[in-house]
Amino acid sequence: MKSFHVIKPYLKRRRALIVTGILCLMGVDTLQLFIPRVIKWAVDDLTLLRVDRWQLAIYAGEILAIAVMMALLRFVWRRFLIGTSREIERDIRNRLFSHIQTLSADYFGTTKTGDLMAHATNDINNIRMAVGMGMVAMTDAVFLGSAAICFMAYINVKLTLFALIPMPAIVLVTRTLARKMHSRYTRVQAAFSDLTETVRESFSGIRIIKAFNREGNATERMRGVSNRYIRENIRLVKVTGMFFPMMVLFTNLSLAVVLFLGGRQTVTTEITAGDFVAFISYLNLLTWPMMAMGWVTNLIQRGSASLDRIDRILQTRSSVVEPEDVVAAPPLQGTISFQGVTFSYEREGSPLLSDIGFTVDRGAVLGIAGPQGSGKTTLLRLIPRIYDVTGGAIVIDGRDVREMKLHDLREAIGFVSQEPFLFSGTIRDNITFGAEIGDTALTDAARAAALYDTVRSFPDGFETVVGEKGIVLSGGQKQRIVIARALIKDPPILLLDDPIGQVDTQTAASIIETIRSLAREKTIIISSHRLPAIQFADQIIILEGGRVAESGTHDSLIALDGYYAKTHFIQSAEAPVPQGI
Repeated sequence: MKSFHVIKPYLKRRRALIVTGILCLMGVDTLQLFIPRVIKWAVDDLTLLRVDRWQLAIYAGEILAIAVMMALLRFVWRRFLIGTSREIERDIRNRLFSHIQTLSADYFGTTKTGDLMAHATNDINNIRMAVGMGMVAMTDAVFLGSAAICFMAYINVKLTLFALIPMPAIVLVTRTLARKMHSRYTRVQAAFSDLTETVRESFSGIRIIKAFNREGNATERMRGVSNRYIRENIRLVKVTGMFFPMMVLFTNLSLAVVLFLGGRQTVTTEITAGDFVAFISYLNLLTWPMMAMGWVTNLIQRGSASLDRIDRILQTRSSVVEPEDVVAAPPLQGTISFQGVTFSYEREGSPLLSDIGFTVDRGAVLGIAGPQGSGKTTLLRLIPRIYDVTGGAIVIDGRDVREMKLHDLREAIGFVSQEPFLFSGTIRDNITFGAEIGDTALTDAARAAALYDTVRSFPDGFETVVGEKGIVLSGGQKQRIVIARALIKDPPILLLDDPIGQVDTQTAASIIETIRSLAREKTIIISSHRLPAIQFADQIIILEGGRVAESGTHDSLIALDGYYAKTHFIQSAEAPVPQGI
């Protein structure tokens, strides 16, 4: 298990519990070995007709006492070993989730959500089984198996050697099949990831599927992915399904040898009838260790494949990092400067933004416009380091953002995304976003985002449950909740990506008025297709082809008669159609 280092710290931290659990498990195994001895004594006494009812009661009591002790020890080892595996499962899942949150946006652009869901569920469950039941099966296979063989040898060495004839074949077959199991488990897990992603995507887009009558296509796609998952599992079962039948076959082969040779030795009085019964009992006890050998191989190979997948994620590092020696800095004031900024999503690809340079003073408003695909949204995402620049620098208050703590940088920025995302909680939850916010601040943020009257119209007010991705709300209502979320923490810098793109004209005017009221208090950068959202800005830049094509105020850009002027003319000419026409 090359990825064993992932779980080693968790095992080491709980080593006292694990050792105690293993000792209790070994105690149970040891007690099991004494039951055949009691049976031997009883059978020998019965055979020689030298036992009475009182002596039989003693033998029965001894077996009952052993059973009670086994039950108590079994409870302890299950609590310690299985309980520990559950705790390790929790710790790894929390570690995985925390690590994934540290990864940069480019990682999520190339990784399916279904893959991550499979890692957080099925893979971690496999690791739990390998740690918990795998440890139990391994202990039984080694300790109980070895002890049973020793007790068998104590009765008759020659008979024991004959009974162990199948053992080399078991070892050889186990080594051969284990190699195949690991690769096939890896393919099964990959197929499970695809299955999870297909289900997630289909249910998330169920309304679109229904609107276009594509239920049949969605079902066919699901059937294809499901069939692949089944095919990979069948290929795996062809390997794993051989283990237990072979273990039973080899055990029964040993039993046949013992019955033939041991029966003859009993008849010739080389061993007593009690010894013969005890020997068969030990051989039956040996059945579980032999099966456990196959099971533990199964569990470990499955867990190993899953652990390798988890380790690959944990070894992945974010492309957005902060320097190790970064020091705390005073709160940001908000002067932002782009100095020859270039950006490309792929290091070797053509740049999406080239040689972008401008400065926004503290409390000033910068407007950004341009055709679709010109890089407006990307430019905004560079400021909080959702992505890192590939050339040049972004400087805030004289410091390169790459030299700041990510937490401090992002805490000073309120971000309103172009596509509003809501979590499936209440309106209050989505605005406060886990922060302890009073009702007054909540109401003020809702008013500023032109949301308060809408919230009051809902029967449950701020406690209204919005559903998955805010499904019960309109696009404009979701947009305003996102704006309120950005405003409620009162950041010195506000980044607005098309804040009025999904609202009506009246609401848009209210939001613009709110933004204008915040000018001089906050540094504001607005990107929008609708020019009324930015025409009041102190400075406006026009992006075309990833470069600054125009720059100036509203009046100076109108005088240039370029993209801004033409777009302003078209949007000004648009007007509602009068009723009755």
